[in-house]
Amino acid sequence: MHKSKYTGLFFITCLVIIFTACSDEKKDNVTDTDLNINSCEGCHTNYDVLRDIASPDTVVESGGCGGDAPHIEPYDRVFLGGDGYTEFKTTTHGEMECTECHNGVGNTDDKAEAHSGDFIKHPSDYAEQKCATCHSEVVDKAHNSLHEQGWGQKKRVAMRYGVDSFDDLPEMLKTGYDKNCAKCHGGCGDCHVNRPSAGGGGLYKGHNFVKPNMYDNCVACHVSRGGHAFFGVGSGTVPDVHQSELDYDCLSCHSANEVHGDGELYDRRYDMALKPECSDCHQNLTLMNTYHMVHINTFNCQTCHSQNYNNCGSCHVGGEGARVHSHQNYKIGLNPLSDIKPYKYATLRLTPHAPDSWELYGTAALANFDVEPTYKYTTPHNILRWTTRTQVGEGKECYDNCHIILEGDTYRNRNLYLFSSDMLEDWEISANQSVIVDGKLPASWGTP
Repeated sequence: MHKSKYTGLFFITCLVIIFTACSDEKKDNVTDTDLNINSCEGCHTNYDVLRDIASPDTVVESGGCGGDAPHIEPYDRVFLGGDGYTEFKTTTHGEMECTECHNGVGNTDDKAEAHSGDFIKHPSDYAEQKCATCHSEVVDKAHNSLHEQGWGQKKRVAMRYGVDSFDDLPEMLKTGYDKNCAKCHGGCGDCHVNRPSAGGGGLYKGHNFVKPNMYDNCVACHVSRGGHAFFGVGSGTVPDVHQSELDYDCLSCHSANEVHGDGELYDRRYDMALKPECSDCHQNLTLMNTYHMVHINTFNCQTCHSQNYNNCGSCHVGGEGARVHSHQNYKIGLNPLSDIKPYKYATLRLTPHAPDSWELYGTAALANFDVEPTYKYTTPHNILRWTTRTQVGEGKECYDNCHIILEGDTYRNRNLYLFSSDMLEDWEISANQSVIVDGKLPASWGTP
């Protein structure tokens, strides 16, 4: 059966529904705190009160490459209840006054007064003031992390516009970035206290501070190319072997130190010193088989071991955007990161950028668009030992499913590689000259 690209999001949404439940079930589980509503906790532990005083929901639901975010009612997003809240009250954070982190005014039953003045909805947005007092080492490092800041995206936008840094961009374009791209980059609370906005937002476990959950935190944001691949959502794919056979989750490979950052500013995610490598677990690869002996420094691991993977589409930026819809594909091209990766060829994915992507924000065309290719180095999380390239028919040569082979008038396996003929727009050809394989493949293949 054909699987929609939204199947993964549907799965995540079902989990969210389980956590939020319905109104009647909420009321049955209200924590018996014996608090009146003349306090922060008194109000936020009283489900009926929260529902009665809820303001019209002004939150713009975060959609993007994973589809529309599930809707969670505003009173459900701020309700303190259930086992999570009970556990939260026994922790150091739970012993603190609400106003220590959120500011505002305590000991009042007036909603406007409670949320007046310097009230902070998400204290971790001000982590240096609110979190660093106790967690200084993490905050100092995370402040510059890719996870919080998205330096790579910012750098690419600046380069294509033709300036040295993101700060040099016009204010209108920066506003567009904040509205479209920055919503998927979050701080401490988005992983440890709340669901990310892409997962519906709001308190995750009754305000308890928890280790991120793969389904409700990580994959809520990393759904399009992370969870989509890892869980085998795409048509014709199966789950990554690390998930199906080893039951790994994201933190099995991506350490807390990597996610928090090491304090350095990286404007390319593959520069990050703490990122995981296949060789962290798979050692002595060169001697493992003939494939590796021949190609260990020619192709990145994914060129042989990944399945078709999701390529992003125009949904990142409003309006027509890049006009290329999200789609399953697989392409090998010249390695665009040859300064940090040793391979000649690598798996590439199409990114959602066009010269007029930011037209809605005052930039009709990016003057320096060709500075980087639109096909980027990619490491899909859909690894298998045996793929359509590593498993050949009986009696066939080991290269039968990966080298380009002329059979009659047809070049078999040509579809695996990125040629200029794969470009849909003229501007794509000029931008991707450094990664397309035209004239760069072995002469013995006889490709035109």
